[in-house]
Amino acid sequence: MVGIVDKIKDIVEEGEEEIEEMVEKVEEKLETKNKKSSGKKSSGKKSIASEAEAESTVEEKVKELEEKKKALLKKAEKLKEKIETPKTEELKEKVKLKKREDMLVPLEEYVKAGIYLGTRVVTPNMRPFVYRRRADGLAIFNTDTIDEKLKEGIEYMSKFAPEDIILVCKRQAGWEAAEKFSQLTGIRVFTKKYPAGILTNKKLPNFFENELTIIMDQWVDKNALNDTLRVRKKVLMVCDTNNFSQWADQIIIGNNKSPKSLGLIFYLLTRGYCKARGLNKR
Repeated sequence: MVGIVDKIKDIVEEGEEEIEEMVEKVEEKLETKNKKSSGKKSSGKKSIASEAEAESTVEEKVKELEEKKKALLKKAEKLKEKIETPKTEELKEKVKLKKREDMLVPLEEYVKAGIYLGTRVVTPNMRPFVYRRRADGLAIFNTDTIDEKLKEGIEYMSKFAPEDIILVCKRQAGWEAAEKFSQLTGIRVFTKKYPAGILTNKKLPNFFENELTIIMDQWVDKNALNDTLRVRKKVLMVCDTNNFSQWADQIIIGNNKSPKSLGLIFYLLTRGYCKARGLNKR
């Protein structure tokens, strides 16, 4: 919209320049004629008449050009009035609405699950994702950023086959949802206890190799995280405000302590993974 107004201004300016050039050319012609007529010895009635006619013609041409200039300016003003430049706040609101339409679930679902609620402790890694603090000191995540990170996490996880992924969730609040996640995706899940050494000790009967470990909480699931780092495999980590994310290859941000929040995270991961991998599950 603003570009159209600028184009109109440019056209008017170009018109003004053309008018000035034409006037200059006409004036130059008059001066040339005057010089020629003054150099001649005879200045009869015919030369006077031609000069008088030329003067009148020039004046008319200049007036005509001036009228055209005014008409162009009036048109430009009318067009300018018709064009309504949207305000910055309106544009921001439209962008927000568009983002909300593209969310994995409606914004209300994120709010109901309390996925945006952090802790009172905020690590340097998680500070960029904190929107504000509540009066009671709890840090608050930005729901738009939560949605973006969940999309990124689903996309990253979908690159791996189910047999190459393990998920570790020792926090009881997520056991039920984790088991359902395993049932639908075919991904191996460790809930109550993570068997130490199964990724690092080849002598163990239950030893196996994986490509990706999903860690639900860096503090609670630290043994699985350490084993994964030792064998140099990929880590997808769900991070609350009190987690350190420097060991993760990809992070998902959100409340990883509440049953409702964990349930929503598992639901979105399951739905996104099944869709990406073409798994026909309800």
